[in-house]
Amino acid sequence: MKKEKVQERIIRVASDLFYRQGFNSTGINQIIAEADIAIGSLYNHFSSKNDLLQAYLIKEEAEWFKGFEEHSSKVSEPGEHLISLVDYRKKLQKSSKFAGCHFIKIISEVGDSSPVIADFVKRHKEKQKEMIRTLVKDYSENKKSVDVDLLAENIFLLIEGAVVTSTINRNTDSFDQIKKMIETLLS
Repeated sequence: MKKEKVQERIIRVASDLFYRQGFNSTGINQIIAEADIAIGSLYNHFSSKNDLLQAYLIKEEAEWFKGFEEHSSKVSEPGEHLISLVDYRKKLQKSSKFAGCHFIKIISEVGDSSPVIADFVKRHKEKQKEMIRTLVKDYSENKKSVDVDLLAENIFLLIEGAVVTSTINRNTDSFDQIKKMIETLLS
């Protein structure tokens, strides 16, 4: 196993803390202590806590899309590809013990106080929506009268709502419900 670089360790530790206890509740000193580094090491790699937050979000976004790609790699039928997205989000909720979406959590914490972070989160959700739009477009290729934009928006909103509901209720029932709704929308 290759040795973890200091920068990677800082991001890993900060990511875990930001997700588990929140960005505002995580102090630089706690990150330094848990990463087992000197304060200078942190500032050699990141100029501020917001800089570290941005690195965390970039890492989470890359992992999110890579994870979905791996999760759905064996699925070839376009409609099933959309359903596999629901299963992927359900899997993420279970593996996080219903901690919710990294991006929703951050935007609810920092709001507009950090326009750079708010813009990043908005762009991430737009990328998710665009991915859904592409999946819907592939699905509807041979079908007439499918409003790709409307269907993609509806599926995006159903999935986002299921994530929030799942976080609140601490179960995956909402994913099973929206799966049926999406299957109906696709039929």
